[in-house]
Amino acid sequence: METASTDRQGQPPPVPYEQVQASPEFTELRRAHRSFAFPLTVAFVSWYLLYVLLSNYAGDFMGTKVVGHINIALVFGLAQFLTTFLIAWWYSRHAAAKLDPRARAIKARLDGDA
Repeated sequence: METASTDRQGQPPPVPYEQVQASPEFTELRRAHRSFAFPLTVAFVSWYLLYVLLSNYAGDFMGTKVVGHINIALVFGLAQFLTTFLIAWWYSRHAAAKLDPRARAIKARLDGDA
């Protein structure tokens, strides 16, 4: 006997969230996020590791004075903070322009189905 909660193969019907996850729109949203976040993450981690490696193995270079008592190590360290804030700002612009409209459309479709 077939009930409303199962289909002909005895499987429960897909949950709306599973349908959304399988949709091409959601796949495109994930691709848009990953194509921005992954390369930027790799670049930032590489930049950070360069700073750490130079601090450990190139002490003479990092100790080179730039202006007064400010050396290259301090400049690189402060650049880490600047880079972090720039990445956060850039990601927020990317999300507002590319991710949020797609996510709102998916959410509106999901809410409309409910």
